[in-house]
Amino acid sequence: MKRIAIAGIEQGVTQLIQGSMMLNIDRMDYSGELLDAYVAAGGNAIDTGHIYGVSSAQAIGRWMADRGNRSEIVIIGKGAHPYEQSRMTKTCIQSDLVESLERLQTDYMDMYMLHRDDPNVNVGYILEGLNDQLAAGRCRAIGASNWSVARIQEANAYAAKHGMTGFACSSPNLALARPNEARWAGCVTTTAEDEAWHEKSQLPILSWSSQSGGFFTDRYSEDNREDAEMVRVNYSAENWERKRRATLLAEKYGVTANHIALAYVLNQPFPVAAIIGPHKPSELQDSLKALPVTLSDAERDWLNLLTEKAAL
Repeated sequence: MKRIAIAGIEQGVTQLIQGSMMLNIDRMDYSGELLDAYVAAGGNAIDTGHIYGVSSAQAIGRWMADRGNRSEIVIIGKGAHPYEQSRMTKTCIQSDLVESLERLQTDYMDMYMLHRDDPNVNVGYILEGLNDQLAAGRCRAIGASNWSVARIQEANAYAAKHGMTGFACSSPNLALARPNEARWAGCVTTTAEDEAWHEKSQLPILSWSSQSGGFFTDRYSEDNREDAEMVRVNYSAENWERKRRATLLAEKYGVTANHIALAYVLNQPFPVAAIIGPHKPSELQDSLKALPVTLSDAERDWLNLLTEKAAL
């Protein structure tokens, strides 16, 4: 499994990142089997979040302690989620991080990201709070989850001007299917302009919902409207055409449309890692089939409806 370079993370991050919301401290046989399968496949990074609760983080901590592999694993944590109100304060940034470390039974987070933005809070104040955590050794790199490119640019310009460490990566939704609206409040999906900026800056993206919640699998069709959230977020004429084209291109590569959707994300002209959420080792093994697929610029443009000429 290839790795992408991220400033502050010495070992880099593998292109597939294991999600953690399905893990449970009360199901350690299951949780351990899934994480063991991920590492055996070459993976080295696990995505966590303070809002994900206690049990999944405790399961990761128990697993790392049992395997003695903490130094080999990149733990990505997220904090300062607004919940019911803004929590973009130095106190919440630190308290969420400290509490997450306690749950994980570790003394540092490899990457600590702010789970949402509050545009009303000055970036200088936010960066001071994050750089305090870097200086204390509680994290080794910082990032932004669901922040706009404009705010990331503002923050990193401020950091450069004031001798601080800025954001080493961004974590928006980047996927072949373009959502009609945000899946959850405050979420950010990349635009063409965002992606052009990432190509120019080469700031890495850690994409969530890279396969659009399974939209490109056989579970969903235009006449199947049982999943109200999927209908609300992804059902559109444009996305059905993207799925049709992904299905056609899948025949060329001997894979499925779902593999093509993941390959689309991983074949961007800037560093990308995809957060995936397999619930069992067989689902993980299926995702691995997307890794050998190398898409050309023409194929990516065609999949994304930017050209009409079939790239087959």
